[in-house]
Amino acid sequence: MSKNRKLIEAIKNKGKNIEAEMSFFDHLEVLRWHIIRSVIAVMVFAILSFTFYDFVFNQIIMGPKNLDFWTYRMMCKLGAILNLEGFCVETIPFNIINTELAGQFMLQINSCLLMAVALGFPYLLFEVWLFIKPALTDIERKSARGFVFYATCLFVIGALFGYYIVVPLSVNFLANVSLSVEITNQITISSYLSTIATLTLGCGIIFLLPILIFILSKIGIMTPQFMRASRRYAIVIILIIAAIITPTADIITLLTVSAPMFILYELSIMVSANVMKQKEKEEKEFYNSK
Repeated sequence: MSKNRKLIEAIKNKGKNIEAEMSFFDHLEVLRWHIIRSVIAVMVFAILSFTFYDFVFNQIIMGPKNLDFWTYRMMCKLGAILNLEGFCVETIPFNIINTELAGQFMLQINSCLLMAVALGFPYLLFEVWLFIKPALTDIERKSARGFVFYATCLFVIGALFGYYIVVPLSVNFLANVSLSVEITNQITISSYLSTIATLTLGCGIIFLLPILIFILSKIGIMTPQFMRASRRYAIVIILIIAAIITPTADIITLLTVSAPMFILYELSIMVSANVMKQKEKEEKEFYNSK
């Protein structure tokens, strides 16, 4: 009798394992379709960028290289108003060269893909949300409502900040660094493109900090008390990051880059505090209902 019972339990456990494996493969199938749709979206935006490549290259990629770029014009106006000598950008002394046979062809491909990722970022977030949404409870879905919208807004603001502030300041400083008159700046197009893409997309990702803090606060890893206690260390880290992004001794440039990061950190504290209050409210309602 005991042998029959063990056999029945073994069959039940085997059935549970098969069901779990099927569930796992079902999740893989769902993930596969999310990835396929994301790749299709990126390819559509890549084709769109390829169609308007003259604008993409001349106005967007080469924009920070030209003296009539919006940021440089604003710096000249601000320098004139505040009477800041040397604040106006008058020259960007470097030439862009190509040193590889397929360099210009790869430039077109890579720049179109980078534009596609930037333009398709909201849709990529939407696919991520569709994938994780079924695993959330009703309360978690309600609290995470607007995830795609807020994350997209923060990414766009960060990317614009990187492109119009961080990139031109970095390009201007690095182009004017001269250790010897014997050295002429001949910058490869791949180095120039990677610098612009890294700073622009990097700033966009950095501006997602409040979203990251929201998630970490939801799962209990981050608290507003910890963030307030770590504020002095955060200030030092932010200043170091700003100094790395814009390696210049100009205090105005350093503060211009670091100020939005300080604001983001304070905003993240507010987000974490709001999550904490919501958790305490839900716990009180749960115990009062007992």
